[in-house]
Amino acid sequence: MTTPAAIPTRVLAVVAPVIVAGAGAFGFALFRYADAPRSASDLAALLGLLASMALAERFPVPVEGMGAGGVTLGFVFSVSSIILLGWPAGVIVATGGPTFTHLLQRRPLLRVAYNGSMFALSALAAGLAVEHVHGSSAGILVARVVLCGFIYYWVVNLVLISAVLSADSGRSFFTIARENITQTTAPFAFMASAALTLIVLWQREPALSIALVGPLLAIALYQRSTFKAIRAMRLALTDPLTGLGNHRSFHERLQRELVVAEEEGTSLALCLVDFDDLKSVNDRFGHPVGDLVLGQVASRLRQGGESFRLGGDEFAVLLPRQDERQATAVVRSIVERVAALDVEGVGPVTVSAGVATYPTQGSGRDELIRLADSALYWAKKDGKNRVRAYAAESIFRANLEQLTDTPDRAARYRAAESLAKAVDERDAYTGSHSQRVGDYSARIARRLGADEPGVELTRLAGNLHDLGKLAIPEDVLRKPNTLSEAERLMLERHPQIGFRMLESLGVDPVAEWVLHHHERWDGAGYPNRLAGDQIPLGARIIFVADAYDAMTSERAYRQAVPQRDALAELERCAGTQFDPAVVKALSEELSLATVETLRVSAV
Repeated sequence: MTTPAAIPTRVLAVVAPVIVAGAGAFGFALFRYADAPRSASDLAALLGLLASMALAERFPVPVEGMGAGGVTLGFVFSVSSIILLGWPAGVIVATGGPTFTHLLQRRPLLRVAYNGSMFALSALAAGLAVEHVHGSSAGILVARVVLCGFIYYWVVNLVLISAVLSADSGRSFFTIARENITQTTAPFAFMASAALTLIVLWQREPALSIALVGPLLAIALYQRSTFKAIRAMRLALTDPLTGLGNHRSFHERLQRELVVAEEEGTSLALCLVDFDDLKSVNDRFGHPVGDLVLGQVASRLRQGGESFRLGGDEFAVLLPRQDERQATAVVRSIVERVAALDVEGVGPVTVSAGVATYPTQGSGRDELIRLADSALYWAKKDGKNRVRAYAAESIFRANLEQLTDTPDRAARYRAAESLAKAVDERDAYTGSHSQRVGDYSARIARRLGADEPGVELTRLAGNLHDLGKLAIPEDVLRKPNTLSEAERLMLERHPQIGFRMLESLGVDPVAEWVLHHHERWDGAGYPNRLAGDQIPLGARIIFVADAYDAMTSERAYRQAVPQRDALAELERCAGTQFDPAVVKALSEELSLATVETLRVSAV
């Protein structure tokens, strides 16, 4: 049992004037209809169309991609009543039929009032327009039907529907209107044709109009049967608790939307949503109440875009053709609607959300999910009940703060390894390049006589040396052929980006080592062209470890170089590119490791 949430002011600003105007239109229509003398046949015609309208509203025809049960054939009877009986009767039929049906179905009164008012205004505008089209020819009749249907639905009805949905969801009015037009053009064109047929039969002989009932009923039944078959096929892709798409359908849909976005050159926003403290709700009130709350949250998500339940308390929302700003606004409205939800006995509940956008951030399915997940983590860490859009430096700064949040050294290095893994997932190396560089760096530092804290600090810097690559597009990192000048300059910024992420986090001198780990011994490196002993020792160590692992690792576009050849190359470049002492330390360390391996094998 839920307590109705307060209606947002922006929604009331749309609903209130429409209801007032619609009530006035309906009252005016009743007055005009009652003011003129009517025969028994006129009243019978009005009641027949009114009953048909109510039945059509009660049994909508399901249409793929449309909510609210699909579309109803009520449009046929609304347009027909306007053309045949005049606009006052048209307003009465268009308003009275749906209102009567919706009240019997116990729909929310505010929604009933808004829908009825919307139909009243649509019929009034269409009826007054066609009054000025005179003539009895077939062409004039077609023109009147087309004009009536166009104003009734595509002008008034569609505008009012899109306006209230936009106010409620926070999505763009024009986006919603475009979606509605795309979804309804075919069914409403068919219904305009059916209305024309009904009018022609009625004008010839009212009793003949009954002949139209059979074809309309057959079409409705066929569509229902087809829809049921499609629905059965999709049950395997639906979460039974919430009715949202499940984990499998999410991945399939995301991949399809990415293909469409790439082909059309449009954007796609992915929002990951996580229920705040669902475990405490389940522990305090039991899983049935937790399931009820999840269902309520899912209904709020569904209002924002195509939604999925990924499992447990995790959800996703896809927002095609939405850039970061638009998507963040939509998702913020979702979070606000959930926060306004008050489940009886449980109280307020909240969710946190993270947003990532293609192509400006993630360029593939897995990367987009990872970035949205990082943004979600930031939202949770930042206090929950909020939305955060992915921003590389801000989000990874929040992750990096974990390095200083805990005195536990093991936890600190696990956090570093987690960040390193995020880098390696995007780079062209296979396996855990950053972790290997950290291990080589620690071994070199130990060989050069560093104490244990210094060795572990060097390992940490090695793990994080490529952190700045998180801000470099993946297609640049994985490009198999020669980089352009602009791409090369972009890639060479990664030490500075990594430095900005690491500085002031209490992990000095790691930030400085990361900044200078591409400086050359001869001063021809970057970013500051330091030379010799001007380069911090930690940076010189990382440079050698990085170069060695780069040569001995298999990349997406190059085979690995044997260890002996890699060491020979390092020794050839010692004194120009690399610190000779560091190269010697690595060579001795690897030679010792080889000897130890052979000794163990011999035993």
